[in-house]
Amino acid sequence: MTTFVSLMLIAAAVIIVLLDLWAIVSVFRSDKGVNAKALWALLIAIFPVLGLAIWGIAGPRGLAQPPGSTEQGE
Repeated sequence: MTTFVSLMLIAAAVIIVLLDLWAIVSVFRSDKGVNAKALWALLIAIFPVLGLAIWGIAGPRGLAQPPGSTEQGE
């Protein structure tokens, strides 16, 4: 294997790991229940590429509101 190919594979792996970490943080910031968060995090950790793709398509979209914040609707 050439050096270029090796570097490209390493770069792809680093990008996947960073995206997975972002997805896991996003999971734990969502407003879903603890069990759902744990299952999503496990899915992403066990199947990095597939889990990330599934999270991007079907994952929860809402972020939990910080305590004490209220949304002003008009």
